[in-house]
Amino acid sequence: MNTNKIAELNDKLRKNLFTPGKNQVFISVGVSSLPYLEQARLLDKVQKFNDFNEDNNPYGERDFSRIEHNGKNYFWKIDYYNETMDAGSDNPADENITIRVLTIMRADEY
Repeated sequence: MNTNKIAELNDKLRKNLFTPGKNQVFISVGVSSLPYLEQARLLDKVQKFNDFNEDNNPYGERDFSRIEHNGKNYFWKIDYYNETMDAGSDNPADENITIRVLTIMRADEY
């Protein structure tokens, strides 16, 4: 598997959350209950996150991490689906056959 390509595509989605395309971004109920300005600040932290290390990135795909916002812990996670979204992608390094779904949630919602 091409881990470097997967990491590159994950970074592209995370840093460009609002770019039109087949990839998707979801926020949990806990995140959506925040005031809009706080949601925007949290999304900004996700987009700017770059503190990857062996603890939060053991496979090198840059697909998951924890961030703190206003004293609470949040997770973001990227999953890979096939084009019909009824199973995982056969090749997450191939953006032509993979739909990436980034989910942002409170840690207690995980």
